[in-house]
Amino acid sequence: MRVFVTGGTGLLGNTILRQLSGAGHDLIALVRGEPDSQVFDGIHTQFAHGDLLDQTAIQDAVSQCDAVIHSAGLIHLGWHRLEDSLAVNRDGTQTIVDACLHHDCKLVHVGTVNTLGIADRDGVANEDTPLDHAGGQIPCSYVLSKRAGNEVILKGVQDGLKAVLVHPGFMLGPWDWKPSSGRMLLEVSKAWRPLSPSGGNSTCDSRDVAAATIRAAEKLLANEIPAGRQYILAGHNMRYLELWKAMTKAMDARQPIMRAGPAQRWIAGVAGDIVGKLLPHEVDFNSAAMGMSSQYHYYDSSRAQSELDYKIRPFEESLSDAADWIRQHHR
Repeated sequence: MRVFVTGGTGLLGNTILRQLSGAGHDLIALVRGEPDSQVFDGIHTQFAHGDLLDQTAIQDAVSQCDAVIHSAGLIHLGWHRLEDSLAVNRDGTQTIVDACLHHDCKLVHVGTVNTLGIADRDGVANEDTPLDHAGGQIPCSYVLSKRAGNEVILKGVQDGLKAVLVHPGFMLGPWDWKPSSGRMLLEVSKAWRPLSPSGGNSTCDSRDVAAATIRAAEKLLANEIPAGRQYILAGHNMRYLELWKAMTKAMDARQPIMRAGPAQRWIAGVAGDIVGKLLPHEVDFNSAAMGMSSQYHYYDSSRAQSELDYKIRPFEESLSDAADWIRQHHR
């Protein structure tokens, strides 16, 4: 199998490249500049130079491949940067779709559970949960732009595109170069945070998500799954208080005491929005991020477990490996 992978410097994309390379597949990775030798060390791949809006580079790379795994994306949990987010998550995805349609190439698109319906406080959502259930997702730049990307894929399927969508939960694991989710490990270890977010999420391992994503590509090539099929790749549903306590323990840091209450969340969100207006960039603790972290993003991965042989390893293993890797590379 010859595969074109976008997002190869990110946690999931880099893990996908490593697994494909280890299995002996031929690879092309999209890079915007000169590839970082450390990030791609041990990965046997060619490089396509350009960004997601570079139609010539994308068309050329796709023309050489059997399948594309599109894991690149812009993550901004806030109200600002909507146009930037749409340019990458919607328009960049359109460039990929156009090339796959032109060259009859199979496509696995990496979405996110943040574009799906959410559960009630004590419930678990799946691929069929209505988008407006439990009040729906917070309509921040990330959610809106990633949903727009999903719509591009589904429209492409109507036009004959052979594509499926996979939706990871909150991923932990090694090879988190930027870092992405590993940033939470760093932040909770730098300074004591007595209050955790009040909601919860579904934590999974990037290595398990990568394996299922590759399996989706293989099954799509073998015509064993239908175009347009969507899969949740989530894991252990837990409150942020539980997650932060485990993270601080893994990073030898002081643990939080309790979950933030409504007034504390409101104050933090409003303060963050005010600070964001005074600075040239929006800060992380804005009201959109506060709202998202108070929701319960609990998900059921049964469809992927049944159809993609998706495995969910113990949370403790994922956290330990991620913490070890972050300590070695980011501290």
